Amino acid sequence: MRFIRGLIDRFLLLATVIAGGLVPGFISQYAQRLGGRLDQALLDLAPWQSIADQYHHGSLAQLIQYHLASGDPTFHAEGAAIQALVLSVQRLQIAVEALHGTLFHQLGYLALHTDPELARATFGDWVPTFALSAEGIIFALGFGLAVWLVFHALWRLIALIGRRWRARSQRRLGTNDPSIGK
Repeated sequence: MRFIRGLIDRFLLLATVIAGGLVPGFISQYAQRLGGRLDQALLDLAPWQSIADQYHHGSLAQLIQYHLASGDPTFHAEGAAIQALVLSVQRLQIAVEALHGTLFHQLGYLALHTDPELARATFGDWVPTFALSAEGIIFALGFGLAVWLVFHALWRLIALIGRRWRARSQRRLGTNDPSIGK
């Protein structure tokens, strides 16, 4: 049993260190995809900004209000679409800025604000890369160590429960012979 636990132990430690080293690469690819979305949203907003520059002193808010105040349903719908685009650009800019911090800051931000659709798309095109930066290596080792310690705690807990269960079984059988139940 010790041999099997030792084998699982070493394999788990190695696998979790490798998995931890892949996380920074995934975050980098997620951030690149997010930046691409922002670039596209800015391109889509550019013609509207040009119209706002020409007729509303550069104010997109005034252009949107002009559209929304219109009695023409098509014109009104354009105002709502422009407003949604502006909000999308603002949301994307905040996300891109948040992902320019440290790896641990990025992890914290993504833990709370991951876009599930963007994460699925990133994972679908993900090319595994191992981070060789100091931050990436520290994260990989820390992640591996944390999972390894959890593994040891669970292993010991299961062993303790198993010993107690065997002891109860032996008491019910009326014997204290430790060879029974093995």
